[in-house]
Amino acid sequence: MSIQPDIAKSWSISRDGLTYIFRLKHNIFFSNKREVKTTDFKYSFKRILAPESKSPNTWVLEKILGAEEFMKGRAGDVKGIRVIDDYTLEIRLKKPFSPFLSLLAMTAAYVVPKEEVERWGPDFSSHPVGTGPFILKEWLPNRELRLQKREDYFDGPANVKGMIYRIIPEDLTTVTEFEIGNLDVITIPASEYSRYKNDPQRQPFISSIKGLNTYYLGLNCSKPPFNNLSLRKAVSHAIDREKILNTIYEKRGRLAHGPVPDIMRKWNTPSYYEYNPEKAKELIKNEGLNGVTVNFYITADQEVVDIAEVIQSYIKAVGINVRIKQLEWSAYKEAVNKGEPDMFYLSWWADYPDPENFLFPLFHSSNYGPAGNRTRYTNHTVDSLIEKGQHALDQKTRDLYYSQAEEIIVKESPWVFFWHRTDFTIMQPRIKNYKIYPIYSMDKGTEISF
Repeated sequence: MSIQPDIAKSWSISRDGLTYIFRLKHNIFFSNKREVKTTDFKYSFKRILAPESKSPNTWVLEKILGAEEFMKGRAGDVKGIRVIDDYTLEIRLKKPFSPFLSLLAMTAAYVVPKEEVERWGPDFSSHPVGTGPFILKEWLPNRELRLQKREDYFDGPANVKGMIYRIIPEDLTTVTEFEIGNLDVITIPASEYSRYKNDPQRQPFISSIKGLNTYYLGLNCSKPPFNNLSLRKAVSHAIDREKILNTIYEKRGRLAHGPVPDIMRKWNTPSYYEYNPEKAKELIKNEGLNGVTVNFYITADQEVVDIAEVIQSYIKAVGINVRIKQLEWSAYKEAVNKGEPDMFYLSWWADYPDPENFLFPLFHSSNYGPAGNRTRYTNHTVDSLIEKGQHALDQKTRDLYYSQAEEIIVKESPWVFFWHRTDFTIMQPRIKNYKIYPIYSMDKGTEISF
């Protein structure tokens, strides 16, 4: 989970954390056989930031000096991106931002050739040209993607001729297709986990990885009744999270003690609310909220429904009535983003491996709704600590600010912190060198073989 050279062979960062100089490798080619130059990166970054592109990923690059003016149409260029020569690129930031290198490893910062974007126009998305180890051979929407390996890939060609990603909505169909040999690798559905895990013949072919994610029960802090801190604390005390994890969830994760995943936290675990239904009842009684009814929104996924019903029974046992409302995913997401539910069940997965990614989007008051802060939690001390962490120039200082922010967040309970899920996949015995990565963009697919 540390940044490794790829197209950039090296880089340097100024002492004030504002200027990054990248030196590119020579003889890196797009799949249309043209060599990659620094002007391609400048073009690609400006394309994401350009207002006409309507990209949802401008946040990856908006820390660059002049990006905001360019996005608003007040400048014709991005002041902070400077081509020094064909293989040297300078990027200057508005303020120091400690995870900036991690942002540049995300797909939004991948390089594309201007001539191909202009040739295809809006259809470039279905005829992509890039620098990766595969090219897109065929895309059948909602059915499958076919990739073909590039023999000239700079980091060494893949070990397989290609890959086919099949899109199969039903778990039962996925499992059937795997068991008759039509699929090489699948994520194990929750419904099949115990069967595969307890099958001695299958066990050697199961892979797992501790996921960079946090599952939680969100409590809407912006309106009654969960604008009341004591009631939020009561809900945290009311639910036996460990029992749910060990039973219904079949131990497919690690108990969460805060928003930052355990494998990413470099500081002491924050103090959290233990299961204590008597304490929950006392808090509710003291606030005069016995018998209050809350609306609990969930998706129609069966596993979520099962967990929600258990949560409902725990909360009802301490004196709060819970009305469950099931919605299909897009309607659910829209309702949660608008702040409709009192409670909702959701998860957050890392975009990049930095604690900041679990603090700023989810708890900074500037990010209400779709940007990540779906509980509409507001604490200006937390805002300030997160910002100080973002701008800190050394790891120790950064972690100090983030640990202080996380401690306050846990005490104020905008979430009930459930677990960090562990992912499990199963492969056919013929597959070699298959590996799961904690973040999707780390996997180039070049190692896997038969």
